[in-house]
Amino acid sequence: MQLKNSDKLGLIRPEQAMGGSAQLAALFRHLTGKMQTITLVEVVAVQNDGINPVGTVSVKPLVSQLDGSDNIIEHGVIGNIPYFRLQGGQNAVVIDPQKGDIALCSFCSRDISAVKRTRKPSPPNSRRQFDWSDGLYLGGYLNGSPTQYIQFNPEGGINIVSTGDININGLKISKDGVLTLSNGVIVDTHVHGGVRSGDSDTREPK
Repeated sequence: MQLKNSDKLGLIRPEQAMGGSAQLAALFRHLTGKMQTITLVEVVAVQNDGINPVGTVSVKPLVSQLDGSDNIIEHGVIGNIPYFRLQGGQNAVVIDPQKGDIALCSFCSRDISAVKRTRKPSPPNSRRQFDWSDGLYLGGYLNGSPTQYIQFNPEGGINIVSTGDININGLKISKDGVLTLSNGVIVDTHVHGGVRSGDSDTREPK
């Protein structure tokens, strides 16, 4: 696929070869074209381990590149990109990315490889700037409808929808709404022993 001649992006026009401001503008466009800022990406692999420290993703930029003749060149895969997790101290909401997710990837102005490795203030390992290797994943955009979610209604109320059981410190709510206590008692169907008329208390639930 090629663009129209009037849309050519990679070729120098005759007026740019004459020097002056046009030549400087062409040089500026060439230099800024090598700077990575932020772009949409698709997740092709996820490297994580449950609730352990935040993992990384491998992503593929969705906006293709153009060569000097404006032929489309697809991007390769960029690996070892740390992803965002909503966390403060030891409190977190764990919704890690999955293969196929679409999100933003921003690229740092300096080499962050040492900080990624040590998680401490560190000098850059190289002099690269705005490089593909120094990305951070910020999800998600342009994704489909969820099947399990927490929804805060503008008019009030909170909906919690799950395709499986919901566990709260041992208390379990099944996807059908059945409540099971941490000792295994099912609230909707349990029975009590020692029931007699009068002021006596029932026994513990079974």
